[in-house]
Amino acid sequence: MASNPKEPESDNPPPDAEAQVSSLVFALILIDPNGLVAQLNHSAESLLRTSAKRLIGQDLATIISPLDDRVSAWLASDDGALVARDVRVSLAGRELSVNLTMSGLATHPGWRVLTVSELAHEKASGEETGEHPVGAPSILAHEIKNPLAAIRGAAQLISRKLASGDQSLAHMITNEVDRIARLIDRMQLLGSKGSELTEPCNPHEAIRSALATVRAVGLEGIEIVEEFDPSLPPVQAHQDSLEQVLINLISNSRDALQSSIESGRPARIIIKTRYVGGLMFSARRQGRTVQLPVEISVADNGPGVDLDLRDKLFDPFVTTKPSGQGLGLALVRKLMRDMDGSISHERDGPRGLTYFRLHLPLADDPKRGRK
Repeated sequence: MASNPKEPESDNPPPDAEAQVSSLVFALILIDPNGLVAQLNHSAESLLRTSAKRLIGQDLATIISPLDDRVSAWLASDDGALVARDVRVSLAGRELSVNLTMSGLATHPGWRVLTVSELAHEKASGEETGEHPVGAPSILAHEIKNPLAAIRGAAQLISRKLASGDQSLAHMITNEVDRIARLIDRMQLLGSKGSELTEPCNPHEAIRSALATVRAVGLEGIEIVEEFDPSLPPVQAHQDSLEQVLINLISNSRDALQSSIESGRPARIIIKTRYVGGLMFSARRQGRTVQLPVEISVADNGPGVDLDLRDKLFDPFVTTKPSGQGLGLALVRKLMRDMDGSISHERDGPRGLTYFRLHLPLADDPKRGRK
């Protein structure tokens, strides 16, 4: 026989509705019968990057503008419920991919509740998405590397018997074998379940180290703008991994600006740090919610990413470069995930800027499990 549920302890009552709503990791907005924002939770403030005081009373259409006309029409009406997955919206000039739900309140005709969750953070929350099965890259690497080593050895032996004028062909073989081996090494990193131990890390030191590395390769013709918040506390990260992430992002911005440099247009990379209290995402692999209040953004005023590629940027083998391998951003996402952080991409059309935003946890956050 089932026992009666235990009554809650008097000194530990269940949280009220307001506490439950305020703790949600996705944005929740209450819309009145006139289509105006009546209330919103802390996650909505973080997503919209505006305080509740400034948002309450505004028309919903001025805050969220779906780029799909059907979704726009539904949000403007009061007909039933709406569930829209992976739709692009404009939030204060930022284009994001989000999941939307809209539902009415039976007890309050005309009132509606809207929820918004950014797709980039959901995709970064776990490995159950099946984008690259764990172990598959390692198996593939084992099957390919052995014959590659044999090909490389054979090319070296052949080069010793060739005339000096023909040795360039043998060198080309060994160079291509080495290039493929490096590509396989990067594939193995994507499939690896292991991660480095994290520790308190100064985000500005990581940025300056990454900039020094990219400058050694070349940043001629590009203006670097640093907008740092000197009061930021340390983040919980792996120093080398964070530097590698930043090197990849800054290098990508540099490459995106080459056409601007060649045509004589201004070329600019803006690296900014700031505190965005309240931003969270769900780390489903560990069954917990992680607060990510420290943001590092890398922006450039290049042409941006083609619209049809924006939602696939972090997938393996997706690239915008003619000679790219499409593993750089996939590895970046993997490294950020291993540090319990997240990465997102957005295009600010009115300002002509492309953003990559990193969000990281504070060092020694008591709400965050230790690795």
